Amino acid sequence: MALFSTGPMDNGPIMGIRQTQIVTVKVVNRDSLNPYNLVIQGFYLNGLRTMYVNEMVSLAPNQVLTRDYFADLDAFEFEFATSEEVEAQIGISVWGKQASGQLVDSHRIVAWEKHTAII
Repeated sequence: MALFSTGPMDNGPIMGIRQTQIVTVKVVNRDSLNPYNLVIQGFYLNGLRTMYVNEMVSLAPNQVLTRDYFADLDAFEFEFATSEEVEAQIGISVWGKQASGQLVDSHRIVAWEKHTAII
């Protein structure tokens, strides 16, 4: 099993507005033969760690999946878990966006920057 995490992301308001209102998750299955299952979990961090996203997705061979999630929160974290050992085959990126769709550089995590723990 592999667990990927963004780690805690601070999104406190600046002049009354949070930088990120939407989180876009993009996942690619680079395996040309095998499908994989992935669990996407999002957590609201406010002194407690409260799950607000819990979605299981199936990725066909060579499939790219994009999901948008609410993120107008003071702090959040996303985790991605697979039941298979697929670290080299799955690419994950997380993109913070403003309501207008503009990217927020400080909330960008691309596949090679994620924190990985093999369980």
